[in-house]
Amino acid sequence: MQANGAGQGQESSELSCLNSAQNGESSSAGGTHSNGLLSSTDNGNSVGTSNGSSAGPGSGTSAASTASGSEVGSLKKKKRLSQAEEDVIRLIGQHLHGLGLNQTVDLLMQESGCRLEHPSATKFRNHVMEGEWDKAENDLNELRALMHSPNAIVRMKFLLLQQKYLEYLEDGKVLEALQVLRGELTPLKYNTDRIHVLSGYLMCSHAEDLRAKAEWEGKGTASRCRLLDKLQTYLPPSVMLPPRRLQTLLRQAVELQRDRCLYHNTKLDSNLDSVSLLLDHVCSRKQFPCYTQQILTEHCNEVWFCKFSNDGTKLATGSKDTTVIIWQVDPESHQLKLLRTLEGHAYGVSYLAWSPDDTYLIACGPDDCSELWLWNVQTGELRTKMSQSHEDSLTSVAWNPDGKRFVTGGQRGQFYQCDLDGNLLDSWEGVRVQCLWCLGDGRAVLASDTHQRIRGYNFEDLTDRNIVQEDHPIMSFTVSKNGRLALLNVATQGVHLWDLQDRVLVRKYQGVTQGFYTIHSCFGGHNEDFIASGSEDHKVYIWHRRGELPIAELTGHTRTVNCVSWNPVIPGLMASASDDGTVRVWGPAPFLDSQEADGLNGN
Repeated sequence: MQANGAGQGQESSELSCLNSAQNGESSSAGGTHSNGLLSSTDNGNSVGTSNGSSAGPGSGTSAASTASGSEVGSLKKKKRLSQAEEDVIRLIGQHLHGLGLNQTVDLLMQESGCRLEHPSATKFRNHVMEGEWDKAENDLNELRALMHSPNAIVRMKFLLLQQKYLEYLEDGKVLEALQVLRGELTPLKYNTDRIHVLSGYLMCSHAEDLRAKAEWEGKGTASRCRLLDKLQTYLPPSVMLPPRRLQTLLRQAVELQRDRCLYHNTKLDSNLDSVSLLLDHVCSRKQFPCYTQQILTEHCNEVWFCKFSNDGTKLATGSKDTTVIIWQVDPESHQLKLLRTLEGHAYGVSYLAWSPDDTYLIACGPDDCSELWLWNVQTGELRTKMSQSHEDSLTSVAWNPDGKRFVTGGQRGQFYQCDLDGNLLDSWEGVRVQCLWCLGDGRAVLASDTHQRIRGYNFEDLTDRNIVQEDHPIMSFTVSKNGRLALLNVATQGVHLWDLQDRVLVRKYQGVTQGFYTIHSCFGGHNEDFIASGSEDHKVYIWHRRGELPIAELTGHTRTVNCVSWNPVIPGLMASASDDGTVRVWGPAPFLDSQEADGLNGN
């Protein structure tokens, strides 16, 4: 199948919707379709397509002419097609042509008075697909008058000559290839860097080496179709339709519907075969993690923090009861079961951070805690118990992406960078840290402080800069996977979304009750399209990232919800920790009727 729906060999198609009666073009000639396609043959006899019946020599000619005249007459009587209607016909024609239904295309074009593409474009397409490069180059002169940007001719000529050069090289015609390079490509004085790269291909010892180095499919239909796709970008759609235009529009429509779907939480499949075009896309709320799947009651006091591991296989929960519990996530049922308990955190556990490879877990305590615990999760052994001074307050921690260092700090002015054994590598004096985050570059550390701001600190060159400034205390914050967005829980204000690159407040999410408790919100769902936060009104709130109003309010907890964590691998799994001493695990509705289940699988 050729690009833009072109058929095989000599098959071609005309474009640009014009009334055939008005432009005076004949509807068909000999064995050729009226849209420029060659007609098929049956046992060597030409099969006419202008009216679906064969036209024998000397027979029925006048009748055919009369029929043709009456068709033109009836066409003139018809209401002239609007531009949108003509465009739709051309799109349908291109799609049918791509399926090989050339006679159907011919009949559609003939009856509608449209043509698929400009005759010059048809000729150009055929010459490109047949590798007749000199003729294709001459065709560009005819197309020049039809183009909005005459400068594009040079770019198109460069693409043609590049293909010609590569095909000569593959065929072992090195002298001819060299002549193209020196006598045709270089005089264009266009993209000299690329010409230097092309000249290097002369050193390729065999065809496979050339195809590998040039990242090129080789001489044939595939590479020429790809070339046509590039060439068509320089031609107006009135001359030649962009390749597979109808499929592109349908795919965009499906993606837009998914984008507007509040509860869409699965991977976007760009393949049109995976969806039905006969129905609008819609996801049910029952497919969203709004329903309690489990209530974990093993903690015997307030649960202050919860966090899924980076690989999504474990959940860590920290409590005022001085323990950290590690839970194993069943990959099939998504049920959680207790894996091990880590004990001895005298002040309780208010913050947890998994190492990038999930081997280690760091636990921090509340404001009056000067200690930090670094656990080996796999063995359950305490690797490091760190305390620089009894005066310290180590309440927050963040791992460097290399997994060999971490930063920690608190509200009493401590801000340290340490190795896995708790050895102090660097420190920053006088920063009263509320919350920390290491960016993906491994150099910058974000820290919210008691001045209602987030600043960026670089431990390598000892520079710092202001990034976010709020009017109220920032109780906690988290950063999206791509490092672009920050989600802040702001005292008395609620949840705010900031763009760290542009340093602007993007959105304020409504509904949540936030006083001066430390509440941890999170990004979540597929592509991190959703935001979830706990609240002092005992609820969990979920928003779509683009909307300020919550799309779900989850009830069940009986006291403040301190933390919410969304599984980074399983988009339909979420956990929340509360002062009521429980951890709730949220997922889709346990029972979907057959129609909804089909929708879940299909969408």
